[in-house]
Amino acid sequence: MGRSQLEKQKTHEKIVETASKRLREEGLEGIGVADLMKEAGLTVGGFYKHFASRDELVAEAIESAFDSWGRRLEAEGVDPAKMTAADIADRYVSAYHRDNPGEGCPFAALTSDIARSGEKARRIATERLERNFEALASKATGANEGERRRKAIMAFAMMAGGVGLARVSSDEALSDEILETIRDFVADIEK
Repeated sequence: MGRSQLEKQKTHEKIVETASKRLREEGLEGIGVADLMKEAGLTVGGFYKHFASRDELVAEAIESAFDSWGRRLEAEGVDPAKMTAADIADRYVSAYHRDNPGEGCPFAALTSDIARSGEKARRIATERLERNFEALASKATGANEGERRRKAIMAFAMMAGGVGLARVSSDEALSDEILETIRDFVADIEK
């Protein structure tokens, strides 16, 4: 790859990374292209050298956000396949995740926004839902695959919703109670 292509790729990744964080912090409509480009240290005119539309950027940013969990685990030397449901819940349903939406899961920060976004972003989110359900179902106990999948869907919905509710609460004790309750429930899917 030539130098200019490499620079373009790095710039593209910088825009996506900036958008990924900011969209989780502000919502899909909370920040415009001009603000994103300014934050990335670029001009608005350069946006269309990288993306055909804002929807294209949003889809890439959401995909990057979903990938951030795996990148973080990999950097720590953690194999997600070896994590228990309790391990997953401890990381996901945590004060850190609650307090840092820009680094967290798009489902906990953007569920309603993604539901109203373009088809590509919704398709990416649907694929990630399936992956999350499969990963949790593989850790759940149950008489059959259907029962394990139901537990996984309930557990993931509770985790994403629980982090969202913990963020909503202005009462820190209540927020912590929500997180603890959800962590305990998710750990129990293995019993």
